[in-house]
Amino acid sequence: MTIGIDASRANRDFKTGTEWYSYYLITNLIKIDKENKYILYSDKPLNRAFLNDLNLSNNKNVRVKVLKWPFKYFWTIGRLSLEMIFKRPDALFVPAHSLPLFFPKKTINTIHDIAFISNDVIYSKDVSSDVSASSYKLLNFFVKIFTFCQYSFKSTDHLKWSTKFALRKARKIIAVSNFTKNDILKNYKKISPNKIKVIYNGFNNELYRPVEDEDIKESVLKKYGIPEDFLLYVGRLEKKKNIYNLIEGFSIFKENNKDSSNKLVLIGSAGFGYDEMKYIIEELGLEDDIINLGWVEEDDLPCIFNKANVFIFPSLYEGFGIPVIQAMACGVPVLSSDIDVLMEVAHDCALFFDRFNPIDMARKLEEILFDKELRQNLISKGLSHSKNFSWEKCARETLEEINSL
Repeated sequence: MTIGIDASRANRDFKTGTEWYSYYLITNLIKIDKENKYILYSDKPLNRAFLNDLNLSNNKNVRVKVLKWPFKYFWTIGRLSLEMIFKRPDALFVPAHSLPLFFPKKTINTIHDIAFISNDVIYSKDVSSDVSASSYKLLNFFVKIFTFCQYSFKSTDHLKWSTKFALRKARKIIAVSNFTKNDILKNYKKISPNKIKVIYNGFNNELYRPVEDEDIKESVLKKYGIPEDFLLYVGRLEKKKNIYNLIEGFSIFKENNKDSSNKLVLIGSAGFGYDEMKYIIEELGLEDDIINLGWVEEDDLPCIFNKANVFIFPSLYEGFGIPVIQAMACGVPVLSSDIDVLMEVAHDCALFFDRFNPIDMARKLEEILFDKELRQNLISKGLSHSKNFSWEKCARETLEEINSL
């Protein structure tokens, strides 16, 4: 059959979780499937890196169709909908929550999370220690107002509508974890559990692995001005990711371990609460101890992971948490928040802390840094556990679901 895929997210220049999911899933689907034909729909011509990975010159079963749209937003429900009216494929796969208004009977899409509904979890508690408590209370009050105005009015209504529409209309839904599936069923009572198939995310196991060449690793650290001893966080820099508690936990750790040379390296694009994050860093006097790199080229990330003393993932909400698996695959001990999905994905291969308690975070950080036996145990388990995940495995399981529509 002919399978249409929304490739617009995979074609973005600056990718985060959903975009990388789309990118790797599409390239692996095309690599492993020699039976079906594919049409990749995009809002603009595919970039060179994407085209190179697709290797279209050697694959006659794939063609790209650029659907031009004069507006900045609503390409999926606008232009892709028009395409589905006049030239629909046999099946359609959308690797995100938003479906076009018109689509084939055989339509499947992926819902990564429903964080926009679960804000009560994300904002249910604030910083719990006494460090600048009064300032944090006032700051968090304004952050909540700002976030509600910016996030809720501009995008949450659309997210709620499009997700509900996809859940009702798609023949099958892919959830990236059991947590996400259960979260959907809890919030959307009329959806049958049989409609949702759990397929774990993968990661680029050719890229994220132990790097033996010390010169290569050192050159990457030098490129970004990263010192020899550092702790690492990778993800969006926003309140949902628990950045405030991460900074406070790090501050407590530094206060209790004045001889420690460890810096905290933050990698990720700015999100809601980014300016407040910078304010907190200044207030706690951590400007010289926290290195904020922003977005970093993915080819450089494995070397940075490899050189980190600890990878810290303090998130309050995730659909899956790919950076945790990436860190494990690079041989880095992982310190993770105790949310359900990260405990599902990481199992006993990470050390968990109370996500609302920066004192507990600091205490567990000391454990993972100074207990050599614990470190080695986590590294060994993580390396082994990461082998259970790959984009090829994710693509094969996804293809099974598409073929069974």
